[in-house]
Amino acid sequence: MTISSPKIENHLLEKEARWFAVRLNFKREKVVNQRLQERGINAYLPLQHIIKVYPSKNKRMEVPLINGYIFVCITQREYVRVLETPDILGFVRFSRNLIAIPAHEIDLLRRIVGEYSPDVSVAPLSYSTGEEVEIVTGPLTGVRGKLIKKQNRHTFVVALESLGHELHLQLDASLLCKVTTGVRVAS
Repeated sequence: MTISSPKIENHLLEKEARWFAVRLNFKREKVVNQRLQERGINAYLPLQHIIKVYPSKNKRMEVPLINGYIFVCITQREYVRVLETPDILGFVRFSRNLIAIPAHEIDLLRRIVGEYSPDVSVAPLSYSTGEEVEIVTGPLTGVRGKLIKKQNRHTFVVALESLGHELHLQLDASLLCKVTTGVRVAS
């Protein structure tokens, strides 16, 4: 009786470029982004704009939305060039499988950091329960997630499961509606 090892999945294609997450050395996101761009690799580093308040001044800064990661859109031919880039630790794998990130999740990150500025924080993926809600106005219209907190405002969670993280967005209740089995119900 032979025991076969599970088949390893690899979403890298020869001709079609796909998005993948790459792990980096600590605090090297901007440097690696520049190095990848110089090598002709399509890389995306989601940055959020923050204001650091000091006693004598306020300083506007750009910091990575997800520390220690960058996203690359590559084909098989570019795989090794990415790994040869200094400060890259490797591709994010799920049970040894190299899984592509859907383009709509990268587009969602771009919409969040580029066109929309709620209070955003990133946390490891958890299994919170709650009502499913949908954003009904603004640049994130149609995005669904779980409501995890209700006070004066809602904290809305958009789970990016293939990334292994969830985004916590603080949104006004008027921007949300409850989703019940495919039918929208205004909250």
